[in-house]
Amino acid sequence: MSAVEANADGLIGPTHSYAGLSPGNLASSLNKGEASNPRAAVLQGLVKMKTLADLGLPQFVLPPHERPNIPFLRSLGFWGTDKAILERAWKDAPSFAAAACSASPMWAANAATVTPSADSRDGRVHFTPANLVTNLHRSLEHQQTKRALEALFPDPSWFTVHDALPSVSHLADEGAANHVRLCAEHHYPGVNLLVWGRDAFEPWDGHFPARQTRQASEALARRYMDQGVVLAQQSRAAIAGGTFHNDVVCVGALDTLLFHEQSFENTAETKHAIRIAADAFEPQFIEISAADLPLADAISSYLFNSMLIRVPGQDRLTLICPTETRDNPRSHAVAQALATSNGPIGHVEYVDVRQSMRNGGGPACLRLRVVLTETELVATNPAMRLTDALYARLSDWGRRWYRDSLTARDLADPALLDETRGALDELTQILNLGAGFYPFQRT
Repeated sequence: MSAVEANADGLIGPTHSYAGLSPGNLASSLNKGEASNPRAAVLQGLVKMKTLADLGLPQFVLPPHERPNIPFLRSLGFWGTDKAILERAWKDAPSFAAAACSASPMWAANAATVTPSADSRDGRVHFTPANLVTNLHRSLEHQQTKRALEALFPDPSWFTVHDALPSVSHLADEGAANHVRLCAEHHYPGVNLLVWGRDAFEPWDGHFPARQTRQASEALARRYMDQGVVLAQQSRAAIAGGTFHNDVVCVGALDTLLFHEQSFENTAETKHAIRIAADAFEPQFIEISAADLPLADAISSYLFNSMLIRVPGQDRLTLICPTETRDNPRSHAVAQALATSNGPIGHVEYVDVRQSMRNGGGPACLRLRVVLTETELVATNPAMRLTDALYARLSDWGRRWYRDSLTARDLADPALLDETRGALDELTQILNLGAGFYPFQRT
């Protein structure tokens, strides 16, 4: 049975802001405190989704999480009405209040690790939401992520959505941002490349955190990956340079792996392990040198955080880059050279996701890739699949509910709580998420 790689993008939430909550994410730190534009952000994300849908790829929408996260603040001892809790938290514990307002679930590449049915022991598609314990604001996501994945993939005959790994630093898991699947065709068994940054039982002395532990990657593989697992260590130099996830310097699709020469601690060993695991196909390695693209340019341009896809009817792959790749002369030259080299990549397209990029997330950060057979595709929630009608409806919804300017000061505005809840309440109906999907709907 044939299969296709679908994309499930995080819908950017109404509290999208530049709070600078992620150490090691240089763009997030650089733009900390500046005013964001949530309305532009959600519309940019939707245009990017529609670009993929118009190319013929299945495109799904993952809902934003409830923010501000009042249940989290209640768990910290704040009490009273929800608005009183929000006001008091911003006065007494602003760091916790900022975490409670973060719209970071928009980056669906961190939502989960996915194993398609072709690679799993029981022939079902498996999802493990990432615990994201390295950063406080992201550690609040996995329970709501599980509910969203269960809404999108509701049939247990075909899908299994697991709990996250235990939320401890030894099992720090950042999801698909550190996972690349290579294969001859999507429906064939593949090679699952799991990239880790640190060993949980060895000291880490890096300036920036290494977010993925080897032990978490090993646990994910043991859970349901039947074969073809390769573990590789992320380059310490890359982490020190601001590569907080491996997808900032590496992207793959089908038999092709595109990566910066500073992606892995041992590149030769990683390539050899992939070749051994790929007994049914010959991997195509495209290594970009630091001479052609210095690491700093790779990170600022997000060339490798592009989406590498196969458009239906085309033999060669297409690279969907952020406009920042085009605006950087070095990364633009590399991208154009890829498309004219007669290699596996034949086309480059650019999308505007500047609002996400200013927080350190490119096109690949915004999507979770899920390989689905024809039968599995039919078993998904049709209300969450992007069509022209849903695109128009969500665009109208975003224009009506989202502010065009938001600062950290605005996040403390009690009126924002009403606005976000109104938006999410309507979205629940649009995406057919069911009653009580969000915590505020159960009170």
